[in-house]
Formats: sequence, structure tokens, C-alpha cells
Amino acid sequence: MTVLIDPPAWPAHGMLWSHLVSDASLAELHAFAEANGVQRRAFDLDHYDVPDRRYDELVAAGAHPVSGHELVSRLIASGLRVRAKDRH
Repeated sequence: MTVLIDPPAWPAHGMLWSHLVSDASLAELHAFAEANGVQRRAFDLDHYDVPDRRYDELVAAGAHPVSGHELVSRLIASGLRVRAKDRH
């Protein structure tokens, strides 16, 4: 069971964003986010969007840094991935 984070590379709202996911369960993801002050409104069906300024802090708290490709691959393998076409 691991919480993963990809490098801040996704531009929005004048900054870059990372994705925070679990490769095991949404419960694990929500618990990690809550313990580290990531607000629930940042949750988007299968991941949290976190601003670049939080990246180092979340890695220090135990999120494992991985490439964007690895993050998506592991999220798909976990069965937790919500496909783009299934998002509303």
C-alpha cells in the first residue's frame, strides 16, 4: 500500500499541480490527505490535485515520488482509476 505523487507538471490557476493517488485504496488516500492537510475539495474521483508548493512537504510525509506515467500505470493496475469518459 503506497501513496504516490507525480512531479508538478499540470498548469492551472497560475501554478503547476501534482496528482496524489493510492495504489491500494481510496481510504488510504483520504487518510493520508487528511493527515497532511489536503482539503477534500481537491479530490477528483481517484486522485487529489495538489499545488507545486506542497510537493516536497508531501514527499517528506511519505508520498512516494514517481513519474506521471508510473502513477497512471499503478492507478490503473489498482483498479481505482476513473477513466476520462466516465467522469461527469
